[in-house]
Amino acid sequence: MTDSGELILEVRHVSGGYREGGFFTGGRHYHEVLHDVDFVVDHGEILGLVGESGTGKTTLTRMILGLLKPESGEIIHHTKRPQIIFQDPYSSLNPAYTAEWSVEEPLRIYGKYDAGERKRRVHEMLERVELPRECWGAKPDELSGGQRQRVSIASALIRRPRFLIADEPVSALDVTIQAQILKLLKQLRDQLDLSYLFISHDLNVVYQLCDRVLVMKQGRIVEQGTVDEVYDHPKEEYTKRLLAAGL
Repeated sequence: MTDSGELILEVRHVSGGYREGGFFTGGRHYHEVLHDVDFVVDHGEILGLVGESGTGKTTLTRMILGLLKPESGEIIHHTKRPQIIFQDPYSSLNPAYTAEWSVEEPLRIYGKYDAGERKRRVHEMLERVELPRECWGAKPDELSGGQRQRVSIASALIRRPRFLIADEPVSALDVTIQAQILKLLKQLRDQLDLSYLFISHDLNVVYQLCDRVLVMKQGRIVEQGTVDEVYDHPKEEYTKRLLAAGL
């Protein structure tokens, strides 16, 4: 489900990394991580990003979120900056507060709505992510992993972004719950007109969910195409090894 006539994100020939070191070293030790990374995210698509640990996926995510600046190239947002769904919702949710409180917090910070409207929007979103009503007043340690991830998704969506980055959002879940969350992400894409950059090391999950896939190796995009093109006819030896290990 893509509309290539409208772009959500352009990453144009981006290179860069991060500086390491504190006051006494002058922060001079520079690690270049990304090398001429070039791709787009189309309106309505779910774009997968795969690669082994240390290939630069996290650095790329930080640049898209505006937390790091590229050394060269540019990142062009055609909508407001994306929200992120984290791998571990337990660490991203405040353990002292309920699911309902956590989803409402971005609206409190935003400051646009009164308390009644915030509650209405929160309840609508909790229903949309299919979190049982009896869980709305529960704290994170009282919820299952799948329920916590639904709260995390609701928190990311409460201000109605058009673009989400999903960073390994089902890797900590068992296979049955994974399937439920993947189904939910597809439903939300259709219902809310969303686009995703879906980051994963699990090629089976990417094949189930994504429209296109980028393969990253040592900070470079070495292969990209539709999931059928890349999975059925991989061109790079690295992609073939990933597929052999993951499928």
